[in-house]
Amino acid sequence: MNRSGLPYVLITPARNEATFIETTIESVIHQTVLPERWVIVNDGSTDDTSARVKPYLAAYPWIELVDLPVRRERHFAAKVSAFNAGQERLKGLDYEIIGNLDGDVSFDNDHLEFLLTEFSKDSRLGVAGTVFREDGYSSETDSFEGQSHVAGQCQLFRRQCFEEIGGYRANKAGGIDWMASTTARMIGWKTRSFREKSFFHHRKMGTAERGQLASSFSYGEKDYYLGGHPVWEIFRVAWRMTKKPYLVDGVALGLGYLWALLRRAKRPVSDELMRFHRKEQMRKLKSILSSVITMKRFNRFETKPS
Repeated sequence: MNRSGLPYVLITPARNEATFIETTIESVIHQTVLPERWVIVNDGSTDDTSARVKPYLAAYPWIELVDLPVRRERHFAAKVSAFNAGQERLKGLDYEIIGNLDGDVSFDNDHLEFLLTEFSKDSRLGVAGTVFREDGYSSETDSFEGQSHVAGQCQLFRRQCFEEIGGYRANKAGGIDWMASTTARMIGWKTRSFREKSFFHHRKMGTAERGQLASSFSYGEKDYYLGGHPVWEIFRVAWRMTKKPYLVDGVALGLGYLWALLRRAKRPVSDELMRFHRKEQMRKLKSILSSVITMKRFNRFETKPS
């Protein structure tokens, strides 16, 4: 029973996810609240992704598979095209929540019901998700983003919000989930990554077709072209240096940002969105530094001899 009263749909653009897609399917079919429709878009895979999905279709008629032509190149603009192809299959359906779900995640049986309940509690909640874990990583403790950032691997939107922001914006280098949730906040919606639940991401972020350091370098480039403030990036690099594999990961991130800066890489975001983003970053940084200073003062007071 859907106690939230909010019907929802899911779209999964899946490219070369044969290793993990069945794990994701098992998570969804065992949810306490099932979607009205789940469109899995085989995004030109060169592996057995489609074959792994097909056995579920007869048993679960609310799951639909869309096969797109095989392609060799992998990029985020194509992911948006795949998502849009899935959205086309939802025309005529009555739903209030639409979600992007990657084909390499898993979560508890009540994960989606929890998010639907949060939407029902707050009519201004436009984008919602949870923290996530990977091997050796937790976005709750290792991320520098804060609770307003909703990770794209499992990102749910109120339908009205998704339509008002114009959906996902195609950008080959990525950042599509960030642009969506940040634009939502800019026009007045709330976005929230809840801590009460989490999902597991089975493939480490950004490493589908490259190594960890190359991924960090790419994230540094992305920080630049999404309009990240240089001061924020300095602290983000310093923070990443304290995490495994220590030093080198942060250096790779910083070099990526610097390289994009020197090349004056083209930014896919508007000046308005960049100004909004930088103001948010400075507010968060001020809050973080204030908390650190307060904690140090408290510790000095606590350790002072009586």
